[in-house]
Amino acid sequence: MKEALHVEWTKLRTVAGTGWLLAAVVLLTVALGVASSFAVSCSGVGCGQDPAKISLAGIAFGQAVVAVLAVLAVAGEYSTGMIRVTFAAIPRRSTVLAAKAAVVGVLVLVAGSAAVLVSVLAGRYILPGNGFTEAHGHAVLSLSDEPVLRAAVGSVLYLVLVGLLSLGVATVVRDAAAAIGIVLGLLYLFPIVAAVVSDPDWVKRLQRISPMTSGLTVQSTTGLDSLPIGPWAGLGVLALWAAGALAGGGLMLRLRDA
Repeated sequence: MKEALHVEWTKLRTVAGTGWLLAAVVLLTVALGVASSFAVSCSGVGCGQDPAKISLAGIAFGQAVVAVLAVLAVAGEYSTGMIRVTFAAIPRRSTVLAAKAAVVGVLVLVAGSAAVLVSVLAGRYILPGNGFTEAHGHAVLSLSDEPVLRAAVGSVLYLVLVGLLSLGVATVVRDAAAAIGIVLGLLYLFPIVAAVVSDPDWVKRLQRISPMTSGLTVQSTTGLDSLPIGPWAGLGVLALWAAGALAGGGLMLRLRDA
């Protein structure tokens, strides 16, 4: 396993696009989080807004770059034929997949942590100027506050799980464009369908199984009773999607030739 980790780390580190994509994860997440913090205001007590979720709004867009990064970690090797060399050097394919998952997971963890930390810090200084004050029932954002800490940590884990989901899908599909399309469809299509469904029971069912909608409930710090699923349980739904994708990828690696 140590050799496989070294190989995968070397490959991702030496690919020029990896650094740019990781930077894009941070910049896009922070930029959209800052824009959201500037755009949303609270005019009085009970304005119905969640400051933590506002500052972390960029996660919903930064995840797309995470998906691209994870997909290319697998599909890029298939497109160049390099995967045959990898399997020749490390015949145990499950080890290769585990190493890829570990390296991608750590890289996304670092980039996601930076993005979340800056986003929360920006919200801490921007939101009070838009009416999110103690007078309106909102404390200043702080990671010492348990709900805010859960939202921040959960957002980082959300990005890591999206990366693992994308890695698994790419291993099954092998084609970068198709894998990216499938992952983005899974993430963004469920909320669109739920928005046009009229039956409230079906809306709640779709929200509970949606990897994005359920996963992002971990960001909520207010109105928890109205959520379709609990914050950590919602993140668990995304974890199940990621685990299923990785399991499918591992199975296909054993059943198919490189």
